[in-house]
Amino acid sequence: MKNALKKITDFSSSRKGMWITLAVWLVITMLLAMLAPNPKQYEVSSLETLPKDASSVVAQLKVDEYFPGTDEIPALLVFQAKQGELTSADVSPVLKQIRDAKIDGLQNVISFEGLPPQATASFFSADKTTAVVPISFDSAMESKQLKEKLEQIHAITEKTTSISTHVTGPAGIAADTLDLFSRADIKLLLSTVCLILVLLIVIYRSPLLALIPLLAAGIVYEVVNQLLGLLGKAGLQLGSQSLSIMSILLFAALTDYSLFVLGRFREELKTNESKFEAMKRAMSETGLPVFSSGATVMVAMLILFFAKFGDYRNFAPIFGTAMFVIMLASVTLVPALFTAFGRKSFWPKAPKLGDDPVAKNTLWAKTGRLIAKKPLLTALTLLVVLVLSASNTLNLKYEFDTMKSFPADMPSRVGYEILESKFAKGELAPTTVLYEANAEVSKGDQETLRKALAAQPLVSDVRVSGISENAKAVRYNLVFAESPYSNETMDAMARMRDDAAQLLQQNKLSGSLYYAGETAAQVDDRDTNTRDLWVIVVLETVLILGILIVITRSVKLPLYMMGTILLSFLSALGLGSFLTHLFFGIDAVSNRVPLYAFVFLVALGIDYNIILISRYLEERKKHPVKQAVEIAVASTGGVISSAGFLLAATFAVLMTMPIQLLFVFGFIVAIGILLDTFLIRGVLLPALLVLFEKGKTAEMETK
Repeated sequence: MKNALKKITDFSSSRKGMWITLAVWLVITMLLAMLAPNPKQYEVSSLETLPKDASSVVAQLKVDEYFPGTDEIPALLVFQAKQGELTSADVSPVLKQIRDAKIDGLQNVISFEGLPPQATASFFSADKTTAVVPISFDSAMESKQLKEKLEQIHAITEKTTSISTHVTGPAGIAADTLDLFSRADIKLLLSTVCLILVLLIVIYRSPLLALIPLLAAGIVYEVVNQLLGLLGKAGLQLGSQSLSIMSILLFAALTDYSLFVLGRFREELKTNESKFEAMKRAMSETGLPVFSSGATVMVAMLILFFAKFGDYRNFAPIFGTAMFVIMLASVTLVPALFTAFGRKSFWPKAPKLGDDPVAKNTLWAKTGRLIAKKPLLTALTLLVVLVLSASNTLNLKYEFDTMKSFPADMPSRVGYEILESKFAKGELAPTTVLYEANAEVSKGDQETLRKALAAQPLVSDVRVSGISENAKAVRYNLVFAESPYSNETMDAMARMRDDAAQLLQQNKLSGSLYYAGETAAQVDDRDTNTRDLWVIVVLETVLILGILIVITRSVKLPLYMMGTILLSFLSALGLGSFLTHLFFGIDAVSNRVPLYAFVFLVALGIDYNIILISRYLEERKKHPVKQAVEIAVASTGGVISSAGFLLAATFAVLMTMPIQLLFVFGFIVAIGILLDTFLIRGVLLPALLVLFEKGKTAEMETK
């Protein structure tokens, strides 16, 4: 592997190979731009997240089997009087106009005409200021189509009535989410590019040094984008959230690897007059660690295929494709670009032949010497800080109401919160309970089961909402007293589902109970997410540990590396959640955050450890442990800290996204990368090497 990679990097660094490499990348980029479809054609704002065998999914299929036509995308029209009370005379003409418009895909719009007063009153709030009317759309409609149809409805309501009108529910949320991401994606990409450009100029004070990594990233971004277009054409749904995070990952990772290459290139330029020889030597030592780092991140992303949750599985092919191209570019395109510019890359502070390869008075050189002198003190001090930070993970609280993750002024959230304030909390998303019996269900049995369901904890109301044609299935509408998304309600639902067979037996009924709806789906979401978290953590830890053993040809070194990275993740999660509460008032986070943070912090954090350990092993051949650690910290400290700071800042750009999940995820990952860059890789891991590795040189030990 090392020899094959050396041939590639030697070729990319040669006078002729440099131009051939750049030409090949340019041709590939142009061909893909001409032949591959635009990935935006296959972008979706929401995915089928739960596995097909999830209880709520099975229940919904059963409901659809007995009551055809219920497989629709629901929406809620929310009407609110600006002053005084609202009457059916205010709402009825609007509903008629919507029906008469015959909007394609709109399935059902209730008519108040002919309804008894008692039935009409059920659509209005207790104070008569607000009305909610359910409508539904064809289940085959995409988010873009829903957005168009809802815009037509908005246009009708604006012309027909002066009362405030909002659309919420799944259809409204899907349309608003698509709108959010379509506006935020461009902002995210531009913010990322501008931030990297500014930070590179500030850190390295060289305009070319800032532009070369971004030029490489731009080429790679175009290639990855078009490859994803081909995957989309082949049938892969491209989630908006996955694409947004992918763009951050791409620019951040490629910039990181570019900095690793340029750091060693600059060092070699001080001892080699030829830029080709300097890059050849640089890549002979840096090529394998950079390639291995990319491969490790790619494997970490592909492990997400083992998840059951749809969002996580969607990350795997998208992130895996991006990392594969980044990995190839890091050992071909990046060295070719830097070689083409040579010493000019570092203008106006170009390295000169004869300069000291590793400066001895830098902050990291002093840090290396301090660690070598007092390894136990530095290690214990950091361990106390990190363990205390990690302990806050025990206080983590999770939010399952996805509406709370959206901006406060998003139309569907505004409508949702109006309903939340004007109607009973449980009415926002009633649970559908299906009783499937072995024989026709009598009215007496219907009422017996209704009372039994109503007697369950936290249930406020249960009513029969349908009987199948063969009378063997009864559908109930079950309303909880508390929010359908609260942990208490979800726990009550989980117990009801577990005790379903016992409940039927106690009431002398035979058959099966199925629970569908938002609360049941959230229980499955919680269970699936917990399962995925454990599976991914175990698989990724074991697999990365195995890769590190192969790379380092050691067992102890990978244990130090993996152990410190896992501690870094827990510390970042604990400290990040504490700071988001302290500074931003966020009390609970999405249950997606721990797994997202784990995958990125472990995958990206291990990069820095690989670079440090690779340099340590290189120096270990010539020096005792303490001196090898000092040189490794001094020589890699500057470039890794620069890369880490850039990576953290890049992920912090996600905090500009109008989604609380991405805001918190970006913040925690940024905190974790800073912890890993400056404390874990910079101090703790080197201190462990001094404490536990042997003191002689590798050459002396073999004699």
